[in-house]
Amino acid sequence: MKRSVKILLKTAAITVLFGFGGLVAQAGGWDNFKLRYFSLTQVLNNTEKAVEDAQQSASPGHPPRVNPSELLDGGPGKDGIPSIDDPKFDSAATTPFDESQEVIGMVVNGEAKAYPIGILNWHEIVNDTIGGINVSVTYCPLCDTAIAFERGDTTFGVSGRLYQSCLVMYDRRDDSLFAQPWGLGVVGVQVNQSLERVPAVKTELGNWLERHPDSQVLSTETGHERDYQRYPYGSYNRDRTLVFPVRHQDQLRLHPKDAISYIWQSDDNTPQGQFSGESLQLVHEEIREVGEQTVQLGEQSLRVVWDEELETVRVEDRQGNQVPAATAFAFVYPAFMELSGSVN
Repeated sequence: MKRSVKILLKTAAITVLFGFGGLVAQAGGWDNFKLRYFSLTQVLNNTEKAVEDAQQSASPGHPPRVNPSELLDGGPGKDGIPSIDDPKFDSAATTPFDESQEVIGMVVNGEAKAYPIGILNWHEIVNDTIGGINVSVTYCPLCDTAIAFERGDTTFGVSGRLYQSCLVMYDRRDDSLFAQPWGLGVVGVQVNQSLERVPAVKTELGNWLERHPDSQVLSTETGHERDYQRYPYGSYNRDRTLVFPVRHQDQLRLHPKDAISYIWQSDDNTPQGQFSGESLQLVHEEIREVGEQTVQLGEQSLRVVWDEELETVRVEDRQGNQVPAATAFAFVYPAFMELSGSVN
């Protein structure tokens, strides 16, 4: 009898393992499986805490810019994806990353730094000081949005919530929530306040160091154990998969993961759940083909160029100063800007 029970238990275990293995194989690997079944992590994390904290800190005179019910559970809870708050840096000679590693590159007051995407995939926010300016360098792996902001005397953390599949940050000073692609407060005391952006580019490390050989490179000594050489999202950055519901995708004429940049300026209107202001989408492949283009953003005339050395889009004003632009997957623009403008 005991032997038959053991056989039954082993058979059941093998069946479960094979069934689980089939689900993993069907998803295209373990990383894709985790993305597809992210909801299983919700029972382990309290991602509602970030929204609750922001709402509690707000007064009745600060109604949310977005419906809090649309701030979706991203899996890990508040600070479950840990920001880097005491960053260390390598030189070009000591960094473990090769030339093909994608980075967010910045130059502020003559100081150059590069932040590898391999690290940001796991941390999403680096609170740093560059050229004497306190900044938060932010990246959302699900949206490919790379944007740097001035942070003043505070730091930003990862809330654990997502809006239109994109990073929602929180200000540790008062728990206000910010939608990263807008750089805008959406819940809490700082609702409808825009963060000051700092110019940054997304390029490959080799290209960046060719132009800035003395640049510092964010170190893998983060205080956390992660495999920074491994992309943790399977085939997500190449396929058409969107893990979370995203609006206005009927407006999308591109592959959802095509590379774009966008520029924007908000106005004083505050429609719930919508952007208000001027914006332009810059499709990388199309800008590469034309090389250079002059565009109008509000009353500002801007020069959009394909930077051959950095292999990316760069935006400048009439004086040649770099203008902040965000890189992103193509699906992000209609979700946040509703294709209010496009340079083709």
